[in-house]
Amino acid sequence: MATNDTLANALSTIQQAETIGRTMVVIPGSKVITKVLGVMQEHGYVGTVSAAENERNKLIVKLSGAVNKCGVVKPRYNVKLAEYEKFEKRYLPAKNMGILIVSTPQGITTHRMSKEKKSGGRLLAYCY
Repeated sequence: MATNDTLANALSTIQQAETIGRTMVVIPGSKVITKVLGVMQEHGYVGTVSAAENERNKLIVKLSGAVNKCGVVKPRYNVKLAEYEKFEKRYLPAKNMGILIVSTPQGITTHRMSKEKKSGGRLLAYCY
């Protein structure tokens, strides 16, 4: 069965595994999912991310227990530099808590890094 949004399925699987207390989860992999998980790993929301040895396009994610909620932003809004605060209020529970993951011309990064580089982008996901 084909999936429409692989990033949404991956983050949903991570969210469910965190909720029931698992320490590891296997998700389908792609370049975007790998980069989003890399950003989440930099900020301590997930542990190590590695490719499965015997299966193609599968990622093994070790969970750190730090994710309260994560998900995708639908529709994927275009965001200008001045509009980040509006989306922070919409998707994050408090100021300076959690991250918005943004696809910018410099690559996939957080909203804080995008503000520092003074660039807009397209919202992909959130995590706190």
